[in-house]
Amino acid sequence: MAFTFSDVFKIILAIILPPLGVFLETGCNSDLCINIILTCLGYLPGIVHALYIIFRY
Repeated sequence: MAFTFSDVFKIILAIILPPLGVFLETGCNSDLCINIILTCLGYLPGIVHALYIIFRY
């Protein structure tokens, strides 16, 4: 699987602000709500979930 510049950009944004990376990948859906909750509960779970979403799609 080849990465494009937009994938790298989304990964960097997911590390800085996880919900933004998920929003750019999937839009406004349940994945975004889950990521916001995980980020509020702990920054690291939000990052892990965001990276999972970006690599899955």
